[in-house]
Amino acid sequence: MREGKITTRHLTGLGGFLLSASLLLLTLQPTTLLADPSIIEAVVNQRFTDDLAAMRKRRQIRALVAYSRTDFAIRPDGKAVGLQVEMLAEYEKRLNKGIKRAVERTRVILIPTTFDRLIPDLLEGKGDIAAALLTMTPERKKRVAFATGAAMEVSELLVQHKKAKPVTTLDQLAGREIVVLRNSSYAEHLRALNRDFAERGLEPIRITEAESQLHSEDILELVNSGAVEMTVVDDYKARIWAKVLPDIRVVESVPVSQGNTLGWAVRKNNPKLHASLNSFARKVRKGSLLGNILFKRYYDDPEWISNPLADAERSRFRQVVAVFSIYADTYGFDVLATTAQAYQESRLDQNRRSHRGAIGIMQMLPSTAADPNVGIDDIRSLENNIHAGVKYLAFLRDRYFSEPGISPKDRLAFSWAAYNAGPANVRRMRSKASKMGLDPDSWFGQVELAAARTVGNETVDYVRNVFKYYVAYALVRDQLLATTQAALSD
Repeated sequence: MREGKITTRHLTGLGGFLLSASLLLLTLQPTTLLADPSIIEAVVNQRFTDDLAAMRKRRQIRALVAYSRTDFAIRPDGKAVGLQVEMLAEYEKRLNKGIKRAVERTRVILIPTTFDRLIPDLLEGKGDIAAALLTMTPERKKRVAFATGAAMEVSELLVQHKKAKPVTTLDQLAGREIVVLRNSSYAEHLRALNRDFAERGLEPIRITEAESQLHSEDILELVNSGAVEMTVVDDYKARIWAKVLPDIRVVESVPVSQGNTLGWAVRKNNPKLHASLNSFARKVRKGSLLGNILFKRYYDDPEWISNPLADAERSRFRQVVAVFSIYADTYGFDVLATTAQAYQESRLDQNRRSHRGAIGIMQMLPSTAADPNVGIDDIRSLENNIHAGVKYLAFLRDRYFSEPGISPKDRLAFSWAAYNAGPANVRRMRSKASKMGLDPDSWFGQVELAAARTVGNETVDYVRNVFKYYVAYALVRDQLLATTQAALSD
């Protein structure tokens, strides 16, 4: 990873709600206040839509948060970390100023959800604050009220892989694919551009909204790897990540949207809560050291994914996809899902050996392959290694994650987690998730938070990386499946 210093000039143009967080990051350590399992109570099924007075009477305000490296995560030591955690902790402190008795204080409780569910869950009464720096778009303003504090202007910028064809005008986006966060303002503004393009007879932008389990940081990482050519993010986020991801280029000169306002969202029928949050945002003094503090705290030496669609990697894919197709069909998997896992395990290299004795493309241990539930001999051969790996993955899925309440996508994620950490550890993760008030049947944004407390971040990163490779493959599914058919016919 190439390191870069984050300075105040990289945050030019931000004010109010965003910059208020930088002061908090100077003074607050990762907080235990919001991470203790007794604090993250089992309130996800409660529905309330009343205002601040009723929240104070219940002694709780529920903040909906989306898991991401920037906003909200739980460390192995049980402490909640992230920009939103810091801001919510400070809001709780200010909300309870002057209240001496702990029993009378109002507590902020984190309710994990996915980014695309922040506003729907807010409106359904599952939380009281959508705690993310959301862009105040016309469509969102129809549905919710924004707590923005001091005025600010944020632009949405294109971010390209450094080898992508440069963009110097918005018209050059006609016919090109841009991958953005699902249900984001980025998608909304790109659709507005497409309406303009249609009026002028230009080919539309091909807008791909990524899986809701991904975050802007994940998509930027896919751009950095070369698997995705281009995305759109807020300017402050683009500038910060450009100092960390060496192979992205921020297109400052061609903003997709300008003059946007960011803030937390609340229901329109909660004027007292809205006023309280606006007051909080105005009173917290502005700072300017967000980048340095945030990245030193949360992103020190991360391990970035590589590009599974590079020429050399596609060549390896072509060499193995026919075998993966056979066993994926046999055991009921998407061939791209099993190949994505193999890419994470070995970069599709059958010659790979680990210090623990794992062998081949699926990094199978001989003892696992010999287990009666797998029973595949000679995993030094490519086909047997793939067969053993996919069969073991199917065994994990069918033995441990067959409950009807688990979605197919989560069954796959749990199976990947068990492949990496073992089924006993995943059982512990799910049990801990239940105690934390999280959904034990959902991996993303739920059990993965408990996983960090159970075995550390290795399994969380493993599943997320496999999922990112799966998404990268899925973006060019037709091309890859054509490759599969060609390989099968050879």
